[in-house]
Amino acid sequence: MRLFFFGMGYSSRATARALHLLADPQIPVAGTTRSAEAAESEADSAYRIHVFDGEVPGTTLSEDLRTATHVILSIPPDERGDPALNLHRADLDAAPNLEWIGYFSTVGVYGDFGGEWIDEDAPTRPLNIRSKQRVEAEQAWRDYAKERGVPLFIVRLAGIYGPGRSAFDKLREGTARRIVKPNQVFNRIHVADIGRITARAALSDLEGTFNLADTEPAPPQDLVTYAAHVMGIAPPAEVPFDTAEMTPMARSFYSDNKRVSSKKVLAALGADLLYPTYREGLDAIWKGRQ
Repeated sequence: MRLFFFGMGYSSRATARALHLLADPQIPVAGTTRSAEAAESEADSAYRIHVFDGEVPGTTLSEDLRTATHVILSIPPDERGDPALNLHRADLDAAPNLEWIGYFSTVGVYGDFGGEWIDEDAPTRPLNIRSKQRVEAEQAWRDYAKERGVPLFIVRLAGIYGPGRSAFDKLREGTARRIVKPNQVFNRIHVADIGRITARAALSDLEGTFNLADTEPAPPQDLVTYAAHVMGIAPPAEVPFDTAEMTPMARSFYSDNKRVSSKKVLAALGADLLYPTYREGLDAIWKGRQ
């Protein structure tokens, strides 16, 4: 196994760690970052990091990509499509040992279901440009994987949280808000569960489109309230959604209201979530904060 990640970010690193833990700590890992400064900061790490900004082809990544057996994509598409597929298709075509492709998508592709439970059989009806581009990118990778004859694992992720990216951090920074929109719920997923499930999918060459979300979709203000209780501080005051000052992008997230099931991927892998609800996830983050 040789891993290549387009976008060596939060979820990709969790996946690399999980594969090293579950399979072999010596598995070679290469990936991309957007800037030379970020790549330089990784000079002493175990990963081979290349610069790829999504605008022009990366100049140093060809050899690592062409020798990869497993490629995982974590770069969002834009109006031109998927940057990895657009700019490095020739390298992928020239990877003779390519066995499996993984693609990190989003549950945003489903759009709004009025708070109802949905699974992978639900139609995609995205409400914003970002999610529409995801739907198109998913199909582009399906077409490519079919052409290459390799399994493609598309995992539609709920809102990602974990150490360094949780309600605790927002409370410490003074940026946490309890915006209340009646009957609004969101799913979330701990980054460790993303890494573990994706690693197991890679090791089993799992193919198909799957959701990955926690088992208890909840109002966003509930996480802030719970985190504040764990920290022993007062939560910020509640603010009605209709009067809250928000960027258009932040407000757009509230247009999607649904409960997303992950039963399909867990059954396929014979797995359970490490953190099935936000409470277990936040408790673990707080316990491991030192």
